[in-house]
Amino acid sequence: MRPYALALAVLLSGSLSDAAKISFTQRKRPQVPAHQKRSGKAPFKRPVLAATSSADDSDVDLSSFHDLLYIANLTIGGTEYPLQLDTGSSDLWVKGASHPLPHSTQTSYTLNLTYGIGYTFGDIGYTDVEFAGITVPNQAYIDASDASNPILSYGVSGIVGLGFTKLSSIDHALQGVGKTDGKSLLYNLFADNPKEPNFIAFALQRTTDGGGDVEGSFTIGEYDDDYKDVANSPKISTFPESDPTRWTVLLDALLVGQKSVPLSSVVANAPSGKAVVMFDSGTSYTYAPKDVCDALYSGVQGASYNSDLGMWVVPCDAEVDIALQLGTSVYPIHPLDVTPTNVADPSMCVGSFVPQAVSVANGQFDWLIGDNVMRSIYAVYDFGDFDSSGKMGNPYMQILSLVDPNTASQEFHKVRGGTPSGNITYNAQNVSGSSSASDSGSSSSGSGTSVQLSDEVTSTLNKLQGYFPAMLAVMALNAVVLFVLAGAAIYWLCRRRGGKARARRNIGRASPLPLERTSSFGMPTSGEGHVYQPVSMALTEDTFVPPTPAFSKPGFGDNSLRPGERPKSVA
Repeated sequence: MRPYALALAVLLSGSLSDAAKISFTQRKRPQVPAHQKRSGKAPFKRPVLAATSSADDSDVDLSSFHDLLYIANLTIGGTEYPLQLDTGSSDLWVKGASHPLPHSTQTSYTLNLTYGIGYTFGDIGYTDVEFAGITVPNQAYIDASDASNPILSYGVSGIVGLGFTKLSSIDHALQGVGKTDGKSLLYNLFADNPKEPNFIAFALQRTTDGGGDVEGSFTIGEYDDDYKDVANSPKISTFPESDPTRWTVLLDALLVGQKSVPLSSVVANAPSGKAVVMFDSGTSYTYAPKDVCDALYSGVQGASYNSDLGMWVVPCDAEVDIALQLGTSVYPIHPLDVTPTNVADPSMCVGSFVPQAVSVANGQFDWLIGDNVMRSIYAVYDFGDFDSSGKMGNPYMQILSLVDPNTASQEFHKVRGGTPSGNITYNAQNVSGSSSASDSGSSSSGSGTSVQLSDEVTSTLNKLQGYFPAMLAVMALNAVVLFVLAGAAIYWLCRRRGGKARARRNIGRASPLPLERTSSFGMPTSGEGHVYQPVSMALTEDTFVPPTPAFSKPGFGDNSLRPGERPKSVA
């Protein structure tokens, strides 16, 4: 058994992890380029990978155990290249079969990109790029003449960064020489189509979903039909909320079974009891503080920390149920992704939450969340809409949970053996006012409970709020009128009792009094029994308050109002 093979395999896709070098071979298998399904949407596949785990160079199919890379085809200068999708970076670079790439305009500027693993060096050039059926002319990129990166061993030709332009080394270098045409690919794509939605969306699938290579979902400006309900999910603001550098958000709670793991942050101005996490599709596993990972796995019977691997080793049939809470929403993580199988020894499983402090980005985040978490969600990365001046609004994320914990338990034990758990629930924690999730017209109370109001109800409440001063004035007027009437009645009674007793003018009558009661207007009724009707305190048009529920919102049905016309009383 060679446990080092797993540790190195984990590190190969983590662009922010420690540098390492490993020899990989690719299992020979014909691959058909993935064709784009429609404009704005690109399918992507995970390549079959192989690692050398013994002296005889026998291959171990890594795609059977963890999903290390997610790639899509981009057309650059008229040639199609498979590139890794990476939300943790913002630059586009390609290592082609020749240098320079055909149909590319070269500049005299060179740039070296240093990753946690490897580097890329080359000339900054410009060429037309087609991505998901959308063409961006004269896109700045690095035409790599020299590159050392494990992804090149898997038939991948480079990386397409899907982060913010603020993180782009190309843009920074070109701005240093007075040029402003170095923006990231997504920025230019959105700027060329300002009326279209400025978001991308991911659904990353695992090999156990169907065996072998499986297609995930990646879209630009539209939702996958299978996950369109994400549009109703709360909007999760980035942290910081305005002008962030990376896709970082606030994690409100980490739920392990019925318990919650305490969180903390080293990021400046982060709220107490929360952690700042970064979503990175270019990293296979999740890197978190040691105390968090210890809390996840230390309670599992038979689990132990392996200092050689730098990871927890967990019995493969031990189900670990965890969930992340963002705002008031809870997102369960599939247990197969919490304890993946070791590459060199299928009987060994490791914790995919790696106890390693993130030593990059100058304290901009506490956790680096990788594909082991992202396979359990459908994630939308919205860059914000353009305003009239051409500036993008604040970015945010929307997340749709794809995992039912009870179904996931059955899937886990079908693969690993043992008995599935039943009735798995997570107790959402109370969220303070500095929650990472925000949604117009919603509020939270209690434990993970939210109340959402429709736009019409919210509009009606806002209008009633505007009438509130008039309502107070009417109530005060009513009180004054009632006070005056009561005073007049008391005065009249006192005066009547205090005066002389008057003699009857008519001591008796020969004719009987009418048996009919009079109406409130003093006229005889038609013979029906009188029903008491209180005096109407009719409101004038100057003190109008819409009666409820008879009042209808103006502009609906027959209740339209002409300009300058007041609503009429329905009293």
